[in-house]
Amino acid sequence: MVAGSFVFAALLVPSLRAGEVTAKAVEYAEGNTTLEGWLAVPETVSGKVPGVLVIHDWVGVQAYSKGRAGQLAGLGYVAMVADIYGKGVRPSNPKDSAAEAGKFKTDRKLFRMRLLAGLEELKKQPNVDPEKVVAIGYCFGGTGVLELARAGADVKGVVSFHGGLDSPTPADGKNIKAKVLVLHGADDPYVPAEGIAAMTAELNAAKVDWQMVSYSGAVHSFSNPGAGSDVSKGNAYDARADARSWTQMRAFLDELFAPSAK
Repeated sequence: MVAGSFVFAALLVPSLRAGEVTAKAVEYAEGNTTLEGWLAVPETVSGKVPGVLVIHDWVGVQAYSKGRAGQLAGLGYVAMVADIYGKGVRPSNPKDSAAEAGKFKTDRKLFRMRLLAGLEELKKQPNVDPEKVVAIGYCFGGTGVLELARAGADVKGVVSFHGGLDSPTPADGKNIKAKVLVLHGADDPYVPAEGIAAMTAELNAAKVDWQMVSYSGAVHSFSNPGAGSDVSKGNAYDARADARSWTQMRAFLDELFAPSAK
């Protein structure tokens, strides 16, 4: 896993000019826990448009996930990074990141509650069409969007970028209403083949509309420049896989929403 997700992803998109997007922190709650997400809105938005819920990686709501929300807003969507950990919980090193992520990986019920709270908050935003929402997630968040789907969330689709792929509760596949897109590093050492097999068996048994793309040579965190370039560590940025996965995601969103998002 990568703790150094502090590269502002919007820098990867030269066409995204200052002034096109308005972004701000958004406070909401799940039970007695205060959460603080990040909302990015196109400045030219008119009426209601599709929304994208972004689920952060294991460092929480920090620069990387905020940057991705900005990129999505630059495409015409209203995007919000959901806060899974809680307001002010922003790990700064791998040990703390692993501890926070572990709390939710071992308590999928709590994980789903936080995911659903974020989805509800996004749907409340005045410029979001609540009937046209998708969720995307990175690493920890890639696991999260699959859990959101298994929770029966009313979303059109979910996109998992280098997420954990397994099937802890196979029977929950029947709850999935969304189309599923999995974008995976073919050489990711953290995702065993048996986990992928279990996930696909779950999705097939539930007759879910799903697709999976694997990128040769890519390992975990392939979309994050903060992961560095040493593939031997199991986490590394891969510019080709990053670009291809972003294009694949855009095509998926176009399939779900075009021409309403343009």
